[in-house]
Amino acid sequence: MAFNHWVEGSSPSRITIIFNKLGQPKRLPFSCLRAYCVSNFKIYFSHISFSILVKDTLRSELGTFKNNYKMMIFSDINLARRLERAEARSNASFVEARAKMFPDSGAEWIEAAGAYAMFDGNESPLTQTFGLGIFEEATHEVLEKLEAFFVKHDAPVFHEVSPMADASIINLLNERGYQPIELTSVMFMPIEEIKLDLVLNQNIKTRIIEPGEEKIWARTSANGWATEMEGLAEFMFEFGQVGAKCAGGFPYLAEIENEPTATGMLFVFDDVALLAGASTVPEGRRQGAQLALLDARLKFAVEQGCNLAMMGASPGSQSQRNAEKNGFRIAYTRTKWKLK
Repeated sequence: MAFNHWVEGSSPSRITIIFNKLGQPKRLPFSCLRAYCVSNFKIYFSHISFSILVKDTLRSELGTFKNNYKMMIFSDINLARRLERAEARSNASFVEARAKMFPDSGAEWIEAAGAYAMFDGNESPLTQTFGLGIFEEATHEVLEKLEAFFVKHDAPVFHEVSPMADASIINLLNERGYQPIELTSVMFMPIEEIKLDLVLNQNIKTRIIEPGEEKIWARTSANGWATEMEGLAEFMFEFGQVGAKCAGGFPYLAEIENEPTATGMLFVFDDVALLAGASTVPEGRRQGAQLALLDARLKFAVEQGCNLAMMGASPGSQSQRNAEKNGFRIAYTRTKWKLK
């Protein structure tokens, strides 16, 4: 395809750039190009309008601009399917790891109408569904199957639902006696050619743990969570040991002077990277450990062929603000529903 870019207009304030492709021009505001020096343009005047022919020296720059424009990701049903499936598959991997480590736990998962239903124990945050109404229509029959799964395990029934699902799901859940109990900001960032340019603490070293270090990773994670709630540390210690052995998971450890300081988990499924498991021991906070883990995980994810990263956070939380400062956008706010 010929690489011809023209800038046309009747005045500098009304200039538009035209991308010709398959005979169908696309126009974008010239303000997007203000960063480029006008001295690099040749200007040709006519009676009341003028055209600017972009010199060869700017073609690569404009090509990058065009590619970035084409790569824009919108928050829609297609994005929701990618994000929800990546999270569902990572959690299914966790459930499988628990079933292997603790055969008597009863841990298992099923799929119904595209939704993944997990049982990971009554106290586990993974005991719920993901993707309900995103891949196929949610009906009374589908919900009956999912509810029967949780009843079989004598477990509470939770569904975490994206607003990208058809709006009829709200009436359906209300009719069956559900109530909303929790909100989560689902966030994403394109990472195909990531350039974070983060200022990192050079005293912090990050790495994927070696086989046999699962307990070290889990204990570091648990120590970070210990300040959140009494008794949470031991739960998270077992939880972390399972997570560190998930297929598709990469447990990252941050160390300062060879001492474990922080943890972060990376799950890779298809071309989506899920970031989770962030925890920092109290004495290691405010030193940049999580920033270093974010940088390391995203770079590794790109090497694995990922072009999209995702994470979840409580709306308005510090975690959400930190993610937004580093380039993440909110795709949508997900609602967790509980059967009364």
